[in-house]
Order: sequence, then structure tokens, then C-alpha cells
Amino acid sequence: MLCHRCYSTPNLTTVARCRLFDRCSLTHRAPVSATRAANASEKASSAATPSSSEEFTYLKVELPTPENTRIKSASFVKSSPSVKQCPPDVLPEFALIGRSNVGKSSLINNLAGSQKLAKVSKEPGMTKLINHYLINESWYIVDLPGYGFAKTATKEERNKWLDFTKDFFIHRDNLVHVLLLIDSSVPPQQVDIDCANWLADCEVPFAIVFTKLDMRKKDSPSAVHNIPAFKRILARDWEALPLCFETSSKTGAGKTELLAYLASLRILHNTNKD
Repeated sequence: MLCHRCYSTPNLTTVARCRLFDRCSLTHRAPVSATRAANASEKASSAATPSSSEEFTYLKVELPTPENTRIKSASFVKSSPSVKQCPPDVLPEFALIGRSNVGKSSLINNLAGSQKLAKVSKEPGMTKLINHYLINESWYIVDLPGYGFAKTATKEERNKWLDFTKDFFIHRDNLVHVLLLIDSSVPPQQVDIDCANWLADCEVPFAIVFTKLDMRKKDSPSAVHNIPAFKRILARDWEALPLCFETSSKTGAGKTELLAYLASLRILHNTNKD
């Protein structure tokens, strides 16, 4: 797994220590070369350019030209109650996390072009297992349990989220990237800010995916206001924001850009792995 330090530190040694892995007494081997990090260009992915007129500073990453962006096949593999029971750790993985009812299942279905791949529930917090979806027989989308509160979840079940997530991040060597989903139809939520800060503090590589771009809840600001507001909160303490994507499972907005981003990351992951 690539950490933010791997992307941005010119004087990178072959073995880097992430805070998350330091806490768990594990060594995180950084596959990105010092040369690649030093030569990172100032251009970020065009897909992550904010649509609003407000300017933000984003993480500067040079990515290879995307290939094989189209999803031709997608299938549900299994639901796992623990990391040890997940499929063999041999293919690139992209993990989706977010607040309960943020639209993870809808995003998966939208990316795959199938409305029946992932079960969409109106009841928040129904994803309680680690769900693997095999894409093009060559990589995985992984749906992790949502954080937040569900009517059907006990306190013990809610506490499992941290264990699930931490164990998955630590033990999955082929985890390429994390997508943090944020509901753009509501104002910034503190639990989302906390999760973003936790990922950054642990130097877990992630991008922010704003969902429900087309929706507007009654007596609530629209996504045009909510998205910049969320970024402004992060920008208070961050030198650069992670790359951001604005999506709608209803209209398909952001699908092409996000798939291209994942394709570039797969190339980078496989290149460094070789």
C-alpha cells in the first residue's frame, strides 16, 4: 500500500514507517521510488479539479496515463466477517469507506454498470461485513462497513468498524487506495471530518468521493455549498487536500473520471510491485 509519505518525500528510503504501522509494530514497505517521488509534477488529476470557483490546494501526484478504464465484468465474491477470511491477497484492491447510508452500494453499481451487483438498502448501517467485488477478473472493489449509527446495530457491532478497518489496512498488502465517500447533500458532518483526519494522520492513501451530487434534502444547502464547505474545514489544518471527485449514481456524473483515476493507480501499483 502506498502512503502519502511515499508520494511526497524526495529522500525516501526503501522502508518507510507509517504512523498506523508504527502503532501496530509492523513494517510498511514503500514501493514508490525516491526518483518518482522527487519528480512528481505539480499537476494533479484533471478529474479532481473542483467544480466551484473557489480554489484549493491539492496533493500533487504524477499519475500514468490510464488504460483499461472500462469495467467489462463485475461479480460479487464473498462477504467476510474478518480480514483473515477475505479472499487471497493477490489482486489490487480499492476500499470504500464512509458514513452509513452515504451511497457506497450505489456507487459500486454505478461504476460497474449494474444495478444488481451491490445490494442497496434504505436502512443505514446494513453493511456489516467486508464485501469483495471482482472487477474484470483482475482487481477488487472492497466495501467496508459504514461508520455511524444504524438502528439494527449494537454498540459492540459499531465498535467493530475500527477493528475491521485497521486490520484491513494493515494486513492487505495489495490495498492500493481508499475512497472516502462523503454525502454532498448534507452539510459537513464531524464524523466525516474525523475520519478524514484519521486517514491522514495514519498516512493511509485516499481520495475523497462526494456522492449524491444531484440530491438536495429539504431545508438543507445544496452540494454546491456543502462540498466547498467540507473542503474549507479540511484546509484549515491541511497543507494540501487529497484528490476529490464529485459523483452522482443517478446521472453518472464523475464515473468516467473516477474509473480513469483507479486505472492509473493500478498501473502505478503494478509497476512498483514488479
